[in-house]
Amino acid sequence: MPENQARYMHGYHSSVLASHQWRTAENSADYLLPYLNSNQCLLDVGSGAGTITCDFQKLVKKVTALELNQDALDVTMAEAKRRDVHLQGAIGDIHSLPFGDNSFDVVHAHQVLQHVGDPVQALKEMWRVVKPGGIVAAQDSDFESYTWYPSDPMLDEWRNIYLQIARSNKGEPNAGRRLLDWAQQAGFTQITPGATSWCFATPDSREYWGGMWEKRILQSKINEQARNELNVPESKLKDISDAWGRWKAAKSGWFMVPHGNIIAVKST
Repeated sequence: MPENQARYMHGYHSSVLASHQWRTAENSADYLLPYLNSNQCLLDVGSGAGTITCDFQKLVKKVTALELNQDALDVTMAEAKRRDVHLQGAIGDIHSLPFGDNSFDVVHAHQVLQHVGDPVQALKEMWRVVKPGGIVAAQDSDFESYTWYPSDPMLDEWRNIYLQIARSNKGEPNAGRRLLDWAQQAGFTQITPGATSWCFATPDSREYWGGMWEKRILQSKINEQARNELNVPESKLKDISDAWGRWKAAKSGWFMVPHGNIIAVKST
C-alpha cells in the first residue's frame, strides 16, 4: 500500500452500505446545492453507495464517479443502474487523480478526507483538476463531537474503539474541524467554511441509526480490526451492540452527528 494511502476501515458489508445508501444530496450535500447548475461537469471523489452521486446527475450536465478499486466502483454503478442514471465511472487514487488539469466545474468529496493518508495532497489534486472559476467542495464528520442521549458507557467504548481503529488506518476521524486548515495548507484562498449536522431522534431515524450500528459493530471490518488489532473481546463488542439496541429503543434517544464543510472557488 502506498505510504500516503490510508486503509478504508468500514468495508462494504451490507450494514455499512445501509448507512451510505441513506445519504442523499439533500441530507448530505445541501451546502453545495446552491452552486450547482445544468451546465456543469462534476467529479464525485469516493462515490461509495452512489446515492449522492446519482442525485447530482439530476442537477448537472455530467457526473464522473471515482472510486479506489473496481469493487467499490461497482457499488456506485449498481445504484446508477437501479435508478436508470448515466454516470461516467473511473478508478483512481485521490492523491494522484487520473484526470488532466482543469477538467471539471465541480469536484466533490463526502466523508472521504477523513479516510485518506494525506488530506492536504488530496485537496491539492482536487484543486488541480477543477477549472478556473470552479468549485471544490468537501464535507466530513467530526467523530469526537458526536453527542447522544441517554448516556451509556458502552457507547463511550464504541467511540474509543472507532477512534483507535481510524487512526491506526492512517485516517483522521475528527476531519470536520480540520477541513479549513487543510484547505489553507493546500493553497486555497477563496474558502467558505461551514457546518451541518444529522440528527437521529424520531422512532424511524433511531431504528435506522441504532440498528445500523447494532449490526455494524458485529459484522463489518470494524469488528475484525477491533478483535485482531486492538484485542477487544467479542463479548465487549456484543455489549456495545446491545447498547445500541437500548439506545434505539429509548423514547428519549437523541444522536447528533456534526460535520464541517468547505466550498472553495478556484481563481480565474
